[in-house]
Amino acid sequence: MEFMLDTVDLEQIRYYQAILPLAGVTSNPTILKQAGKIDFYAHLKKIQTIIGSASLHVQVLGETVEEIICDAEEIIKHLGKEVYIKIPVNEAGLAAMKQLKQRGILLTATAIYTEFQGYLAIAAGADYLAPYYNRMENLNIDAANVIGTLVQEIDRTNSSSKVLAASFKNVAQVNQACRQGAQAITAGPDIFAQAFKMPAIQQAVTDFHNDWRENFTVETIKELSK
Repeated sequence: MEFMLDTVDLEQIRYYQAILPLAGVTSNPTILKQAGKIDFYAHLKKIQTIIGSASLHVQVLGETVEEIICDAEEIIKHLGKEVYIKIPVNEAGLAAMKQLKQRGILLTATAIYTEFQGYLAIAAGADYLAPYYNRMENLNIDAANVIGTLVQEIDRTNSSSKVLAASFKNVAQVNQACRQGAQAITAGPDIFAQAFKMPAIQQAVTDFHNDWRENFTVETIKELSK
């Protein structure tokens, strides 16, 4: 299972890089807007420095085939061929994917709401498929079923594509995506924070410490050697 962080907040990336088995960082224009007026390439290069060999996913802005390819070329020129280019799955996006895959460009197919979009992205050779879990649910689309069927299609066709489930509002949605076989998830820092906020976790840690102190009359394991 791959866990990615859906943010460009450098402080949050540093924090979770130290905690998580972080496989990558994903971004889009909306997430970049939340960071304010940043130097686009300089900021993303800082992220690359922080995450090392983990993957970075950067979205195009172009809406025509030519514009999408131009955006991809510019991103790669500044950030390297290891970057995954995020492209929405529509007519222009699929056409651009075909051309870019022929050149060996790494691709993340994004803005996926339907099974059919996912099937097309798999056939186009996308490395990752990013179905929008919560956005699908808001449209009364069975997000879990869509993810499950895409995982089945990847298996059926022996594709190297991976489902990178995205757009979560809570941990329960992440869990459901994992149950359906998603090979990767990307979530904001707020979702990861939710996972560790369960009071029972800290209570267990406190209970263990109290039992240790009562039994050994010292605070730490190291103190036993004194």
